[in-house]
Amino acid sequence: MKKSLVALAVLAAAGAASAQSSVTLFGIVDATLQIGRGSITDRMQLTHSGYNSSRLGFRGTEDLGGGMSASFWLEAGMENDNGQGQATNINNQVSGTGTAAAFTAGGGNGRQGLTFNRRSTVSLAGGWGEVRLGRDYSPQFWNLTTFDPFGTNGVGTTQTLVGSLGGPTNVRASNSIGYFLPGNLGGFYGQVQLYLGENAEDGGAAEDDGRGVGLRLGYAAGPLNVAFAIARTDFASAAAGATGVGTGEITTVNLGGQWDFGFAKLMAHYNRDTVDFLGGEVDSDGFLVGALVPVGAGEIRVSYSQTELDALAEPRTRKLALGYVHNLSKRTALYTTVARVRNNGGAAVALGGSTTAANTNSTGFDFGVRHSF
Repeated sequence: MKKSLVALAVLAAAGAASAQSSVTLFGIVDATLQIGRGSITDRMQLTHSGYNSSRLGFRGTEDLGGGMSASFWLEAGMENDNGQGQATNINNQVSGTGTAAAFTAGGGNGRQGLTFNRRSTVSLAGGWGEVRLGRDYSPQFWNLTTFDPFGTNGVGTTQTLVGSLGGPTNVRASNSIGYFLPGNLGGFYGQVQLYLGENAEDGGAAEDDGRGVGLRLGYAAGPLNVAFAIARTDFASAAAGATGVGTGEITTVNLGGQWDFGFAKLMAHYNRDTVDFLGGEVDSDGFLVGALVPVGAGEIRVSYSQTELDALAEPRTRKLALGYVHNLSKRTALYTTVARVRNNGGAAVALGGSTTAANTNSTGFDFGVRHSF
């Protein structure tokens, strides 16, 4: 009888603990047959992340009481077509980007293992908002992916991201300290993020390389969602040396919005990158207009995007993308996408791993399946 009472007490304690904290395993496996056509070379490949980015993750939350909670999030990008993990960046600089292919001449070093390159954070949250520490999406990236019908995946990815001058932090930032507004502000949301290059403070040209700050503010209520973001990142090029030549900063400003009409979601965004360095300035302007149209168990995706570089002949690339997603269930979907780019002014952007000459066109196709868990 006493053993039974002890067992019941242990089970009750375990139940109380599990009610206060949780750990979840989650992921996406997305495989894509991708075909690229260019004026120089074509390519056919089985790749990944044509609809959603393939990933494996662990996240957990603990209730601290009084409206406070602690949480962690570890998310690794996967290349499920060949089984390897993805590269990460340790310092928001060109020198910090890892390599996903580590073969030596003799092939003895194998491939890169799993890295939590997509997100690796620990957080404290309450009625005042959330403080998040670690590697995370940068504020300037959110408008490009949220207001892109293709979610910045596959051959349909918005040209405003493909042609971005944002450098290593245009999608994610390592060594970041972020604050998020609470979710009870009548539809208003926002975040601010400081990220560090972690260089020696020696007065050298590379002292601030990889350091930056970003801000995003938005409003979402009813059919409307709109947001503005601005960020600045310091850099020092490989040729900087002791003289400081090649140092500068990258400023990104973008604005995006969406209106849900019920029969379709219309969305658009504008992005401007400015690279300011000793001796000059280079700008890149881009925009997207697109829509998501539900059709039965599926959805039609369409977008037109463009980037133009303010340099020399002002190279410009325009992309038209059309896709369809058919949901077999809540977790499994089939999809296809076709996209075509037109290059002018010396641009040579190609799709699907193909190569194309300057001022020529390229076409890409995606045929894939996505399963989430």
